[in-house]
Amino acid sequence: MKAVVYTQYGPPEVLHLVELPKPTPKDNEVLIKVRATTAHVGDTRMRSFTVPKGMWLFARLFLGIFAPRRKVLGMELSGDIESVGKNVTRFKPGDPVFGSTSSVNFGGYAEYKCMPEDGILAIKPDNLTYEESAAAPTGAGTALRCLRKGNIQPGQKVLIYGASGSVGTYAIQIAKHHFGAEVTGVCSGANLELVKSLGADAVIDYTREDFAERGETYDVIFDAVGKLEPAQGKRALKSTGIYLNVLQDSGRGEKIEEFLAVKRLIEDGKLRPVIDRCYPLEQIVEAHRYVDQGHKKGHVVITVGKEIHHDQ
Repeated sequence: MKAVVYTQYGPPEVLHLVELPKPTPKDNEVLIKVRATTAHVGDTRMRSFTVPKGMWLFARLFLGIFAPRRKVLGMELSGDIESVGKNVTRFKPGDPVFGSTSSVNFGGYAEYKCMPEDGILAIKPDNLTYEESAAAPTGAGTALRCLRKGNIQPGQKVLIYGASGSVGTYAIQIAKHHFGAEVTGVCSGANLELVKSLGADAVIDYTREDFAERGETYDVIFDAVGKLEPAQGKRALKSTGIYLNVLQDSGRGEKIEEFLAVKRLIEDGKLRPVIDRCYPLEQIVEAHRYVDQGHKKGHVVITVGKEIHHDQ
């Protein structure tokens, strides 16, 4: 099978398309024919080994001290079940699925991936394409997990900083359509209309205005990109307000309950992925270059296999 591997840390050019053996599912696993994955910011950070200083040692031990231990990146995917192990009951061949590979050594950058049936995996929502489904598992789950810590009540004022990114685009929709908040999005001027279209009641162009200087106060402020100085953000909090940061409040490890909650929000029409652009697997280097620029809107999707044509 075709797969993209990296054997050293570095720029996008360390990624190479190679042939690897097609995996065989264990008794409790399913074999997925991958249709789409993403150029996730987590993938680019692992590839380049760009991690916070406090996480350096842990990250080296996890990813590989001298070279990557998990050579195939790809944190999320969508595709079809090709075969199942003898003990599998949740899925059958032909099922369209989507899921997160973060807890199973990644591996979305390949034509096939084995996953345990009790992993972060579910039947693909009917109202999403394979490309959209691949972009749903991690960003939406992270946004939901963080915002739940804000105990948001209907009508409360919520500000999302970094509202046009992969987590921020979901956070806007979840805060508005799920929690019923009055939502303000902060992003660059080029993305104001996008953020409005996702449900934001107000938008602020951070390149022209500091939201903390407006005199407005909020019940919850969520930094969805981890780039806001906490002291700046907290100036606009109400005295009883809650400040959330994606890097500190997303926790470790995804939960199937959150993933299924995201699926329900999608199927109920309350949540939709935002896709900036798509690249074929053969152009993975170009995709990572684009993500490294730091200006993507929502998600960058990687299509796997020549038969993908935005089918349902």
